[in-house]
Amino acid sequence: MSQSIELHTGAKMPVMGLGTWTMWSKNEKEIYEAVKSALSVGYRSFDCAHLYTNEKQIGEALATRIGKDIDRKDVFVATKLWNTMHADEDVMPACKASLKEFGLDYIDLYLMHWPIALVNDKAGTFYPKKADGTLNYSDVTPLETWRSMEKLVDAGLCKHIGLSNFNTKQITEILDNCRIKPAVLQIEVHPYCYPTKLIKFCKEKNLPITAYSPLGAPYGIWGKPTTATVLKDPLLKSIGDKHKKTPAQVSLRYIVQRGMTVIPKSVTPSRIAENMEVFDFELSEEDMSVIDGLNQGESARVCKLYTDVNGVDTVVGYGEPIYPFIEEYWF
Repeated sequence: MSQSIELHTGAKMPVMGLGTWTMWSKNEKEIYEAVKSALSVGYRSFDCAHLYTNEKQIGEALATRIGKDIDRKDVFVATKLWNTMHADEDVMPACKASLKEFGLDYIDLYLMHWPIALVNDKAGTFYPKKADGTLNYSDVTPLETWRSMEKLVDAGLCKHIGLSNFNTKQITEILDNCRIKPAVLQIEVHPYCYPTKLIKFCKEKNLPITAYSPLGAPYGIWGKPTTATVLKDPLLKSIGDKHKKTPAQVSLRYIVQRGMTVIPKSVTPSRIAENMEVFDFELSEEDMSVIDGLNQGESARVCKLYTDVNGVDTVVGYGEPIYPFIEEYWF
């Protein structure tokens, strides 16, 4: 099995990447060491975002190898445009700010993190509020933001642009009106949350998928525990025992065997190395069918964007026209 996929430009993207979501900047040394560890065992793809506030630490770790024993062209760096930076006047400055943090001349893949736009309060607030304490949504559309992102490719600031957390309806609007095609869609995929309709749609549109939270976020997100206990599933353990692999490796192999790239997150060197060891075995049709049967649909989604609104933990975008997680467009 190839360890890379080909994007619409002909460029190669590694199948296995290191996810850095929840590697917050307060753990600077941990982030730096995790990236160095990943480089040492062969990772060449790194997924980041402005929201994660860790681009500087990741760039510093990459700089220990790039230009020395690794060529820049052999490293694939992805990062994301945050929701408050969707307006045309904000898109290019946001991309340039990420480049400065990384210490790089270009980004390989720049993703629109969410189809949800928030007003830029010019203070760097991730979740700006109105006077009444409710979220301050912007009327900038995803298509308007996409057209601004196309200018980044024109300017040579990034090689590819893509989407994250978009549903079939939202992707269609971009595909039908874009000048530069999205290179990648990044979404949550794991055995408990396998969006069959969206994956089929992307295959028909030749839109590659990167799976985030491919292990179901076993340690929780946003300070919340998760019910998507993929790593404890007895069927995955049974399949793993047969192949002398862990449930994590079985879950990752299931996804990459479906043709997707994956970005599991870990800061533990042994797990970082273990996650890479999915190219030396193959799941049988029976194995794949058993794992298909674990799909719980929308109820098993672990990644929804939460913030405090007047003392209430609130899902960002819920009830708004741009809210992406409408089941009929995914499963």
